[in-house]
Amino acid sequence: MDLKLLPGIKSPAELKALSIDQLPELATEIRHAICEQIKQTGGHFAPNLGVVELTIALHYVFDFGYDRLLFDVGHQCYPHKLLTGRYPLLGKLRKRDGMAGFPEPRESAYDLFSVGHAGTAISTAVGMARGDQLNGESFDPDEKPDGRRVVSLIGDASIVNGVAMEGLNNAGTLKRQFLVVLNDNGMSIAKPQGAVAQYFDRVRVNPAYLSMKRAAKGALDNLPGGSFIGEMYHRAGEMIKDAIAEDAWFEHFGLLTVGPIDGHDIRGLIDMLIEVKDFDRPMVLHIHTVKGKGFDFAESDATAFHSPKPFTVSGCRTEMKSGGRGFTAAFADALIDVMERDEKVVAATAAMPDGTGLNRVIPMFPDRSWDTGICESHAMDMMAGLAKTGWKPFFAVYSTFLQRAFDQVFQEVALQGLPVRLCLDRAGLVGGDGAVHHGFCDVSILRVFPDAVLMAAMDEPSLRASLELMRHYDKGLSAVRYPRDSVSDLFSDECPPFEIGKARPLLTHEEPDLAILGYGVMAINAIKALDHLNGHGEYKVSVYDARFAKPVDLELIRSLVERDIPIITVEDHSITGGFGSCVLDAASDAGLETRKITRLALPESWIYQGGRGEQLEEAGLDPVSIARTVRDVLDAGGSLPEIEVKPSTKETVKAHRSG
Repeated sequence: MDLKLLPGIKSPAELKALSIDQLPELATEIRHAICEQIKQTGGHFAPNLGVVELTIALHYVFDFGYDRLLFDVGHQCYPHKLLTGRYPLLGKLRKRDGMAGFPEPRESAYDLFSVGHAGTAISTAVGMARGDQLNGESFDPDEKPDGRRVVSLIGDASIVNGVAMEGLNNAGTLKRQFLVVLNDNGMSIAKPQGAVAQYFDRVRVNPAYLSMKRAAKGALDNLPGGSFIGEMYHRAGEMIKDAIAEDAWFEHFGLLTVGPIDGHDIRGLIDMLIEVKDFDRPMVLHIHTVKGKGFDFAESDATAFHSPKPFTVSGCRTEMKSGGRGFTAAFADALIDVMERDEKVVAATAAMPDGTGLNRVIPMFPDRSWDTGICESHAMDMMAGLAKTGWKPFFAVYSTFLQRAFDQVFQEVALQGLPVRLCLDRAGLVGGDGAVHHGFCDVSILRVFPDAVLMAAMDEPSLRASLELMRHYDKGLSAVRYPRDSVSDLFSDECPPFEIGKARPLLTHEEPDLAILGYGVMAINAIKALDHLNGHGEYKVSVYDARFAKPVDLELIRSLVERDIPIITVEDHSITGGFGSCVLDAASDAGLETRKITRLALPESWIYQGGRGEQLEEAGLDPVSIARTVRDVLDAGGSLPEIEVKPSTKETVKAHRSG
């Protein structure tokens, strides 16, 4: 397809110069550009296809170089980025120096927050609305008609999140313009769950509502003077108001609601946004869109094409690039095996059945597995309730989303001594999703809890062994972390059972020059690092799969320290409070010398989008960088001062030592 309009959009100013009749063609070009790029690199596909017309209309009516646009989750931001001058970055989508897959303020002033978690947009928008009021900059139709307007764009699956509810509760107290655009496509990543989702379904399919709304709008159009919505709010009776504001549920929060309206009718969207733009009270505009709009294969399977890998289209067939067997698939198989053998095991996820592998578990065990929707805090408390009643709950959740349920892990799980099992997918560096999704702090936030057992899987056999240990551990919280990556077959032999607080030797020498303790998949990288040691036959390096961050293998640490053998800990977790810190703390508490313990971990700086391999290299955690650190430690006599380890990237990362 020859793109005639999109390449010329350097900013929303060029968009506003187009006629309304040209906008459908622009929408087609945007969809084509997104599709062609994601075919090559992967990325969020169906969510962005669904909001093309809505995004065009928003930028056509508002001035978001001055007004405020807050995204929820942010995976539907590609059209927004293309309309704000970032078409040249699309060719490196989710890659280093290219377009981030989520809103990113480093990239453009049109992106106000880095956004990757659901439910946040209304609250941040309320904060900006209040801030603009305090600064004397907010829109007021009488006193400051050129003031800033605030728009929050949130999806129907995110609106049920607890934070979103808190935001709505406060938004209703605003005495100014405040627009919440509810993008209702009947989907999140999977089908939305819960009573609110069912409510939206009823609204969409209720023919009585549609005919009543048309009649109500006709009556309101005849009211004298001003916009029909403003007149409706100030003059119409409650019966008429409820007719046009069918989502009376939102009215209880103090927000007038209009809709649902067709989210793919550009002219209708523009007309409606012009009407609501100057409304001086909080309002919800309910937009009905189709996820995956514009491509039959995406519309018919929006879940599969939510965030696909690179794919090809041939006629009516699509084929996604295979990336090898991943940890998520390995976990699904392992959990199915556990649930088949133990009828007391139950499982849940929070809106991520595909991402965690529970999409295969739920159909097999519909009475013992659940998707709660985007409600991590609720899911954690539900797991606590299940544990309290004698079940064995496994909660499959991304490491980055575990943070949203920290209070529940503390109060309802750990404090009660309940055996809830956490299966932490996407632990460590996640590649193209970048900083908003890195799982970098799960060890540091969980290690504070008494009786917690924290593990990491280095491959599929060790993942299975960890789940088996968790199945039998009843003293308290347990967790296993694993990355968004393919499983290694380097150690294909049977994995020894996990024994709490015991590491597994992978390669040992009777009197090694140095020992590496790798946490999770970093043990595999440590083994691979030995091939990169110059003259590696001269180095005797023992490598251990550490397995446990809590409790660490103190017996092994004591043996190495007392024999004056330098230790390097390696983990794809923050250096603050991670596995290496656990080793240092245990050694120090035991009165052991810690001077020859060196930590390799994620630095205290943000690592942005790119390939996972690139990110590991930037952090100094790839095999070549680990080998370099081994040489540096041994050349320094086993005690590494704080030096700069320089991977072959533009960044520099510090290796840290204790003492």
